[in-house]
Amino acid sequence: MSRTQPIPPNLQPVARSWEPRAPIDMVCYISNTPGAIMTPTWTDQAPIYQQLADRLAVQLLDGSPPEGEALPSVRALASQYVINPLTVTRALQALAEHGLIETRRGLGMFVTAGARERLLLQERARFLQRDWPALRAKLKRLGLTAKDLNWEST
Repeated sequence: MSRTQPIPPNLQPVARSWEPRAPIDMVCYISNTPGAIMTPTWTDQAPIYQQLADRLAVQLLDGSPPEGEALPSVRALASQYVINPLTVTRALQALAEHGLIETRRGLGMFVTAGARERLLLQERARFLQRDWPALRAKLKRLGLTAKDLNWEST
């Protein structure tokens, strides 16, 4: 004789599936890394590996880590950004394809010499070609001049 478990009171059959009727207190562990910091969410505008590569490029542009220094390991980055290690590997490959980082067999990934300068030149060119015309048009529309802009304030 088989005994069936009673259906919990907070569940009710709805359209062939069980959906909670009342809120249930749950604990969700996202990362087992102590002190892990949640990063901004990923968007649907580009693949996650490209978004990660862009974030890492911004860090390289800011000088972190310095040229010649090692990047965090794939596992450390995957844990930090709460993504699959294969996604991290693809992002690092994208940076390596652009000559910003290099693999040293058995040691890890390192920032190449001149990476920050190359990134800086690329970002300046991209800003002047893509962003500046739109920004200049908006400033003109708003009637703002160079005197109205305070370059020193943050």
